[in-house]
Amino acid sequence: MYHAFNKNLFFVKEHVKMFKAANTFDILDPDTKQLVLSCQEENLGFFTKMFRFTDYKRMTPFNMEIRTPDGIRLLTIRRGVSFFLSTVEVLDENNMLIGKFKQKFFSIGGKFEVLDANERSLCMLRGKWTSWEFKFVANDGKEFATVTKKWSGLGKELFTSADNYILQISSEVPADNPLRLLILAAVMCIDLVLKE
Repeated sequence: MYHAFNKNLFFVKEHVKMFKAANTFDILDPDTKQLVLSCQEENLGFFTKMFRFTDYKRMTPFNMEIRTPDGIRLLTIRRGVSFFLSTVEVLDENNMLIGKFKQKFFSIGGKFEVLDANERSLCMLRGKWTSWEFKFVANDGKEFATVTKKWSGLGKELFTSADNYILQISSEVPADNPLRLLILAAVMCIDLVLKE
């Protein structure tokens, strides 16, 4: 597993552009502000680009890749057209399925189940409808990670946009555990699945 995946704290900064159809994120180390990973949506079709500027944006397919700073692909996050509830697949660098996210029916604030490659439930991603705060929680209530726009360790200069947030993974999630990959991948598509 790539060494950056074993970090517990990530600053996710979305590239903000006028009239952008594709999503692009920088994933930084909050302490050093160094780029550790990047995430970019690849190969958008003509109709997908057009629908991204309409109310149908949440239904459009996506194919995002998480790469090293020098461009080596580590993960692919993809979804086809979604009419009602989303199912998102996460693939490793060899295009092998690592796991999936399945959006839950009637969830206030957003919720989806994080599954392994055999569709066993690993945890649930739960959000609050009043704010941009999400938690990855196991069935027994143990918290694996949080995603928030508020974190006391960063200066306010990094939070000039509503598109920046912090992912904090619990140290209880072991190094080299595939759950780390799924948590990071889930964060990259919260905007497209739940918040748009």
